[in-house]
Amino acid sequence: MQAYTTLSATFARLGALDDAGGILGWDTQTQMPDGAADTRGEQMAVLKVIAHEILTDPRTSERLDAAEAEAASLGPWERANLREMRRAHVHASAVPGDLVAAASKAATRCEMVWREARADSDFARLRPHLAEVLHLQRLVGEAKGAVLGLSPYDALLDGYDPGMRQARIDPLFSELRAVLPDLVGVVRERQATEAPPLPLPGPFPVSIQRELGLTLMRAAGFDFSRGRLDVSLHPFCGGATDDVRITTRYDEGAVTGALMGVLHETGHALYEQGRPAAWRHQPVGLARGMSLHESQSLLIEMQACRGREFCAYLAPVLREAFSGEGAAWTADNLHRLATRVEPGFIRVDADEVTYPAHVLLRYRLETAMIAGDLAVADLPGAFDAGMKDLLGLTVPSDRLGCLQDIHWPGGSFGYFPTYTLGALAAAQLFAAACTAVPDIRPGLARGDFAPLLGWLRENVHARASLLETDDLLVAATGRPLGTADFLAHLRRRYLGDA
Repeated sequence: MQAYTTLSATFARLGALDDAGGILGWDTQTQMPDGAADTRGEQMAVLKVIAHEILTDPRTSERLDAAEAEAASLGPWERANLREMRRAHVHASAVPGDLVAAASKAATRCEMVWREARADSDFARLRPHLAEVLHLQRLVGEAKGAVLGLSPYDALLDGYDPGMRQARIDPLFSELRAVLPDLVGVVRERQATEAPPLPLPGPFPVSIQRELGLTLMRAAGFDFSRGRLDVSLHPFCGGATDDVRITTRYDEGAVTGALMGVLHETGHALYEQGRPAAWRHQPVGLARGMSLHESQSLLIEMQACRGREFCAYLAPVLREAFSGEGAAWTADNLHRLATRVEPGFIRVDADEVTYPAHVLLRYRLETAMIAGDLAVADLPGAFDAGMKDLLGLTVPSDRLGCLQDIHWPGGSFGYFPTYTLGALAAAQLFAAACTAVPDIRPGLARGDFAPLLGWLRENVHARASLLETDDLLVAATGRPLGTADFLAHLRRRYLGDA
């Protein structure tokens, strides 16, 4: 057991380094002055290189071999922890330290350029920096793929969603591609026969929006002794263990975007705050990949908080906060606003029926870029053509097109499919939760998330990385990931199907 005990101490140190990087990453997006970008890039790179050196130390490999030889004497959590340690070691050992540093610095630099390029809709300014990030990520994918026996894209995907492969994603996305365009058309035709929902009359002062967001976070179960809410250009959930930091962005002319953004990121944060305390500093105590992480944010935002029950709770809260009067502030109107289906340019603002099209497009583009079939210079045209094909929209500017997301400038190739995989898992988990706990929906109508959060704590959060993704879904819902519950949810909510 000595080898395993020593490894546990080593990985606790790695967890602390990752936490430090998480706080620096949060600061980069929320507080850091632009002039500090190069220095911050160096800091982030140093942390990643130190962690890489620890992971690739020959002694780490020797201890893994020794611990695995004694695995029969370990308990299920310890064996799962050892499995995750080995996974991390294999990923790290495949990539040279100088490539780790170069990729980290390039991503930090590219993110800062992206901020300016996005604001000015100037893709040409971003292009050389994004090309460098892509080049380095392709090298990372090739290096990992050679060791893991995977394609470069699958190797990158495995870093975000362990065990997920293109061969698993493609049939799921094909099922959605076959159904959703017609479904979008039918839903829009139906909504066109109804009186349009009334817009909520503003303005909506940022100070009130923030207080309202904090109120909803508390209702959902967010622990403010271990987290906070801030502002960033692109909403995210970050921070560190027991210090979970989420962000949103505000528009005084509209309130629902910021509120739904807060609820979405709160779903991520609840997962982080619900991880098992005994294993929080070990690999097995981490969240089980980004598809499940995205399932938690989408379950809270889309499944729970765009339903009629939650809108019944939210309507009087909004009326009181903004002194609202009239039909626009009713629960029914609020629900119709929350479920309005209309193709749009911005992914993060998309409704849940058209949202998968945004992900299918980005998945198509990033797999082509990593495979070398799409040059960065051709990205704007390919993006615009895809929006026309999938959503029937003509993109007027790169700001509303390929510049809208931070993922590629930040080097996150392989992340995008986890959003729609997460939507599938969210529908599956929410259906199982409501069947198991009948008070979930009535609770949401009272602003009481405790019945839902209790089920999620037991079936998802507390399991952390004990199980592989499909194994966790089978344990929680009775079946592996599929499209059936998601499509049934859309038909039920938008077409009234039983």
